[in-house]
Amino acid sequence: MRLRALFVSLVALLPAFAQADKDGLTPLFNGKDLNGWVPVNVHPKSFFVKDGEIITTGQPIGYMRTEKQYENFILEMEWMHVNKEKVGNSGLFVWGDALPVAGSPFTRGIEVQILVNLLYKDKKTGEVTATSHGDVFAIQGATCKPDRPHPGGWMRCLPSEHRAKGGGEWNHYRVEAKDGVIKLSVNGKEVSGVSECKPRKGYLALESEGAECHFRNIKIKELPSSSPKPEEVGKAAEGHKSLFNGLDLDGWKTEKGAWTAAGGHLKCTGDAPVSTDAKFGAAELMFDWRVPAKATAGAAVEIGGKIIALTAKPGPWSRQVLTIPADAPRGPVTFRPAEGLEITNIFVRELK
Repeated sequence: MRLRALFVSLVALLPAFAQADKDGLTPLFNGKDLNGWVPVNVHPKSFFVKDGEIITTGQPIGYMRTEKQYENFILEMEWMHVNKEKVGNSGLFVWGDALPVAGSPFTRGIEVQILVNLLYKDKKTGEVTATSHGDVFAIQGATCKPDRPHPGGWMRCLPSEHRAKGGGEWNHYRVEAKDGVIKLSVNGKEVSGVSECKPRKGYLALESEGAECHFRNIKIKELPSSSPKPEEVGKAAEGHKSLFNGLDLDGWKTEKGAWTAAGGHLKCTGDAPVSTDAKFGAAELMFDWRVPAKATAGAAVEIGGKIIALTAKPGPWSRQVLTIPADAPRGPVTFRPAEGLEITNIFVRELK
């Protein structure tokens, strides 16, 4: 009897994610905290837990991913936008990379749309090109084939019927993902799908995109692997940590008015440099940057006691990856002022 009582006590202490329901689904969210999830390029408070729900403020635009990658699975979740009249935007990313695409707040992957109060129509034909629920589509360089041809030829499957409830009401999604095929059921009925997805293994992520959105009862059942090729797998995490929260200059120092932080971008607005409070030794620094086409001053970053000029064609975003050698003196990351310089997706990976 004592052994049985001890066994029962140990089972009760197991984490929530170890307990499957009758359908074999286990919680991907424990209802208490964000254990198992990784904020990528957002503010520490962009996603938080309250009353058994994950809530995103929607600011800045970015995402929070799972700690591990998933391949074949069944996922169920509930979501609710609070906006009853204004547009509410969010999403579930499937098979994503660990880090966002250069110059973008989003990862490469397949998006399952979570949107209310918006319907896009082609200005010339009047045909619907995007709905406020149930769309499944490739983003940021991922590819897929929609179950039904899109009127504009996009890699996007529009739902066969509208089943989503509006702002202030909970909706249920069931996502079945297997061998590069995704089927989406909205409130109990399959309405859309895509196939031939690439990647077909990667991270799952919740999107922060300008509006408050709530998530709950996120559960998953992993299915057997079908051994995807390396090129069909999302890029794995390598230990990069974000240095910029996207909303303010917390963790940075500069002169008043010299730099602004908003909307996920760090922007030069004066003549002084901006530096991290933290100092780094051996590390890899990664960031995206751009200057306007008419910029006259050159951009530069100072790391490890060296000033490195940033050179690229003005206008588009460029991704810069720099290494601080082990024998370099520890110091902050410093961006020197340059006319119109914008920086986003700033990550560091300390090297051993």
